[in-house]
Amino acid sequence: MRSLRTLGLPLLAGLLVNTWSSGAALAHVKWFCAYDLAGAPRGLEQVLCPDFEKFVALSIGALILGCYLEYSSAGGVLLHSLNRSTAWIRANIETIFRATAGFFLVSLWNLGGTILTPELKTDLDFIPWIQLGMAACLLWRRTLPVVSVGIVGLFAYAVSKYGAFHLADYPVFLGVAAYLALTGLGRTLWGARPVDVMRWSASITLMWASVEKWAFPYWSFPLLEQKPEIAFGFDAETYMLAAGVVEFVLAFALIWTPLVRRAAAAMLIGIFISAVFAFGKIDAIGHALIIAALLAVLVDDAPAKVRVRHVALAPLAYGAALALFMLVYYEGHRVVFNVI
Repeated sequence: MRSLRTLGLPLLAGLLVNTWSSGAALAHVKWFCAYDLAGAPRGLEQVLCPDFEKFVALSIGALILGCYLEYSSAGGVLLHSLNRSTAWIRANIETIFRATAGFFLVSLWNLGGTILTPELKTDLDFIPWIQLGMAACLLWRRTLPVVSVGIVGLFAYAVSKYGAFHLADYPVFLGVAAYLALTGLGRTLWGARPVDVMRWSASITLMWASVEKWAFPYWSFPLLEQKPEIAFGFDAETYMLAAGVVEFVLAFALIWTPLVRRAAAAMLIGIFISAVFAFGKIDAIGHALIIAALLAVLVDDAPAKVRVRHVALAPLAYGAALALFMLVYYEGHRVVFNVI
């Protein structure tokens, strides 16, 4: 790998700013390339290299900068401006989300043989029709819990067919199910609003996916060979390290303070939409729900008092989340597949 003295900051900055070009890095590789989840992951001694550590340090710096900006007087001005510019979407976000979920479920019915996401296949002919029926239930608020039950049921079936470790890629579906059920019933989950439950599930989904980029970077190498321009001229190993760090810090930011999480949601939306242009309708279908979930986070104007401790604690919480997800991913893979 080339030294980060010459490539680190430009590459990470490019990945953060140029969402159009970096969108392919967040395309779900299992939808487009061969993968072997039971294979041996890249060893931690290879992942935790000096380049990785420097990328993480840069991402922590970006997170602290965002927290400090929000804590400053400029943060209030930015939040006020964001609230005003997203007012119409916020007022209609439930309708937008239900329409997007309808598009998603009808598309799955049209594809056929698919359980919730493109790489999960089934031979059961009735599953597409269940998904079409779920789409119809989105027309009325009182039947949203029915859709929620359907999503949970399909998720459980997918776990029985593909295993819990594979479905650990998709806790966002459970968050969407919770959002729909709580919205339809007009309730919270132990005080957490529907959008907050969905936000946490999206964050967990993307942090898990980030670790998978480090554990199995070679799954994405065929994509980088087909579209070398997205790697900014850098080698595939370095690019996948950086792409995973960008995804992880933005995913972590979704559970932090209001301006930080809304800015992260905006950047992730840009990345996912750019991936649709690169990879077409399968990517549009697969990422539709998470884009809608991120839009709900972007327009959420719930007030929160931001204190200096949020700036100070950000790197510690980020580091703890990074260590936890890497530990759970690698240890979970070892236990499930018995691969060292």
